[in-house]
Amino acid sequence: MLDQEPKHHTIPSVWSGLDYHALNAVLNLPDANGRVSFEADRHAAREYFLRHVNQNTVFFHSLAEKLDYLVDEGYYEAEVLEQYSTPFKESIWAQAWAHKFRFSTFLGAFKYYTSYTLKTRDGNRYLERFEDRVVMVALALARGNEVLARRIVDEVLTGRFQPATPTFLNAGKKSRGELVSCFLLRFEDNMESIGRGINSALQLSKRGGGVALLLSNLREAGAPIKGIANQSSGVIPVMKLLEDSFSYANQLGARQGAGAVYLHAHHPDIMRFLDTKRENADEKIRIKTLSLGVVIPDITFELAKNNADMYMFSPHDVEKVTGKAFGDISISEHYYDFVDDPRIHKTKMKARQFFQTLAEVQFESGYPYILFEDTANRANPIDGRINMSNLCSEILQVNSPSVLNEDLTFADIGSDISCNLGSLNVAKVIDNGDIGVAVETAIRALTAVSEMSAIDSVPSVRAGNDRSHAIGLGQMNLHGFLARERIHYDSPEALDFTRAYFAAVAFHAINASNKIAVERNETFDGFEKSRYADGSFFDMYLEESFAPTSDKVREVLEKFGVALPSVADWGALKERVMKDGLFNRNLQAIPPTGSISYINHATASIHPVAAKVEIRKEGKIGRVYYPAPYLTNENAEYYRDAYEIGPEAIIDLYAEATRHVDQGLSLTLFFPDTATTRDINKAQIYAWKKGIKTIYYIRLRQAALAGTEVTACVSCQL
Repeated sequence: MLDQEPKHHTIPSVWSGLDYHALNAVLNLPDANGRVSFEADRHAAREYFLRHVNQNTVFFHSLAEKLDYLVDEGYYEAEVLEQYSTPFKESIWAQAWAHKFRFSTFLGAFKYYTSYTLKTRDGNRYLERFEDRVVMVALALARGNEVLARRIVDEVLTGRFQPATPTFLNAGKKSRGELVSCFLLRFEDNMESIGRGINSALQLSKRGGGVALLLSNLREAGAPIKGIANQSSGVIPVMKLLEDSFSYANQLGARQGAGAVYLHAHHPDIMRFLDTKRENADEKIRIKTLSLGVVIPDITFELAKNNADMYMFSPHDVEKVTGKAFGDISISEHYYDFVDDPRIHKTKMKARQFFQTLAEVQFESGYPYILFEDTANRANPIDGRINMSNLCSEILQVNSPSVLNEDLTFADIGSDISCNLGSLNVAKVIDNGDIGVAVETAIRALTAVSEMSAIDSVPSVRAGNDRSHAIGLGQMNLHGFLARERIHYDSPEALDFTRAYFAAVAFHAINASNKIAVERNETFDGFEKSRYADGSFFDMYLEESFAPTSDKVREVLEKFGVALPSVADWGALKERVMKDGLFNRNLQAIPPTGSISYINHATASIHPVAAKVEIRKEGKIGRVYYPAPYLTNENAEYYRDAYEIGPEAIIDLYAEATRHVDQGLSLTLFFPDTATTRDINKAQIYAWKKGIKTIYYIRLRQAALAGTEVTACVSCQL
């Protein structure tokens, strides 16, 4: 095996004698002129390989010896390797090594060897280098297609595409979890659905996926059961059961179980639901580890604007009257009908009190996430209703209910949701000049993740995945790219680039899915009822040009030879899609990205950096320092952090991207330590007015922790 770095390299005398941890810490020690020694971190990465990785890596004399050993000892899936000839395997490994990949930072190398690479069963020695992991992922996802395997290797090793953590961690390994980041399940208002749902959450958590669950359909506390009043315990006991389930089930200890629950703002239990996250909540109701999300329709904002009462409706009564579950109904559309209907039990409070409580809880805990229900559904090109999201608030797909027999078998299998994720590195994609190649390779790789995920223990998840082929192509390193090109994140030029880039990604993603539909002679279930099929989805692109308008952005794109789709290109794509369809029901979703961003040396997702040099706590090693990608002492002014930039500028940029993303974007809002609940309310209203679909965490800067990276989403951390 080849070493990561030459066995001898020169360290400046001022740093001689420092180990890799100490060299990394030099990042936190600027000189008298405030200049940061970025070179120290590069030396830390080299020292980490020389003093730790190389000394603890199992050596093999040849690739054949290595692969035989890993298969015979049950580390690699033989079925993956058997799809390819010996000469091809030798060739693709040579292709990978020819990239001469080097980790750009100490944290990137440390993250990879701590969390991803294959180790001996005692955990003490390494069996893979980064190149090995990339090739095994490529071979697994290509499923015998040599051309695709080579393309995946090139895209990942150049940093243009990165599969999500579960895929990158598990693909090709014999003992592994699923390749899927997270799952979304719905509860119906009966004990069979609740029982089956908790079991499903356990099964999915065991396999390493985070699980979100819809509680909006469950009857409220005090509602009648079989006509007997005051019998229902409401949603909080179900939340307690779920919290215990997630703490019990995890993927062989590799990833902690994680769950989220979503409740509609007009559910009668909404205030008790929010109270579970208060700092002074009673232990009987306090929810410590379960994430909370609230579904808010337009009508709630209108009621608050008018300082009107806000009515909450009994889900059980709504279902009896309408024949539909609460989550499958537009409350904005039916609100006043429900208010006037005496058959529906209701309670009320001031709408502004709801928003005040929402901001108070977010101020204390960062929760709940918010789904702007009507905004998401107006943008949804698929027939059906979006009524929830996931742990990181970027998955927005339609679902359908299952019908269960008394023995918990299925009378009718509905559709629940899988998150098949991976992200592009904006800077590296632009550097390559051809957005289409990166996007198509990623779409094909993620489609393989979807097709290779068959979770029979949760039939509704398998059914939803098989019917939809839904994927979520994400993005990262937007701030890094903008700063490298001397564009401020909160500038008109940043909005101009975001508009043009995301329109181009949408074009190439749809084009790639159309190609797959033609090759397979198959479209996703329900295509004929979608806005793709009738052509209306494309109206925006035929009526408006998304070419850049600023000289700066045009110059940047011309420098790298990037060609953007024209209105005529969109017209031709519309005709192809209406004729031959799409294979994937959903194509894009922008997750928060975490560990994979560090490996890829990219700024996380599309939000601004939390700090120019982040401070992270990494297990036993303690504090680790991470410099923002492309940061130098000369361009630091372009790395104003998210707290300095503030929520409105971040919302503005996300609003430009949102128009071109068929699902959601994981949007965290950052506030200074002087912020009040009023500031949070104002940001929520601004986001809603700008067409944002979801809000993830609310983060307030804490003076004592300035520069510390916030915890990433457990399930969609990429």
